[in-house]
Amino acid sequence: MKRKKNWYDYLWIASLTYLILGFFNILFAWLGLLCFFIPLFIAIVKGNKAYCNKYCGRGQLFSLLGGRFGLSRKKDIPKWMKSSYFRYGFLIFFFAMFFLMLWNTWLVFAGARNLRTVVTLLWTFKLPWHWAYHGTLFSDGAAQFAFGFYSVMLTSTILGFLTMVLFKPRSWCVYCPMGTMTQLICKAKNVTASPKQQPENDTL
Repeated sequence: MKRKKNWYDYLWIASLTYLILGFFNILFAWLGLLCFFIPLFIAIVKGNKAYCNKYCGRGQLFSLLGGRFGLSRKKDIPKWMKSSYFRYGFLIFFFAMFFLMLWNTWLVFAGARNLRTVVTLLWTFKLPWHWAYHGTLFSDGAAQFAFGFYSVMLTSTILGFLTMVLFKPRSWCVYCPMGTMTQLICKAKNVTASPKQQPENDTL
């Protein structure tokens, strides 16, 4: 029997809209902070990974593209990508890049560096993105954060898309930094809980 659709089954539209809006106006990148704070809030308060399993629009987008549209090879993800070493290593690397982004933002806020209207893909390739910035009432630092944060969101989407194509649709969920971080929070919160209260596992 086909499952009845819920409102949160359409959050993939929000994820796709976010990427499109950032292409035309980089300041929309600030909305991506919701994808950081909401999962953390749910993990801390509820002690589970409901966001990853139900509300992650990016995961839904990969499921749609890889499943319904058949863009995925639907192969098992390599064991090394499932390992704790890789997932925690990627989380540390992700945080290093994130704090570097914050540092660059601070330099612009402090006037030590001029605004750079570029989006960096895969932390390496710098693409001019000047058409997406039309000025702001706030400091250029606010725009610099938007450029950096959009770079992070776009890069992680590209990585997720690549692993979707090569492996199962939601292979990104296995090593997603936010998923790894919320899993650590859930484990810490439920360390003395009964098995029934343990955090839910990700599904591919």
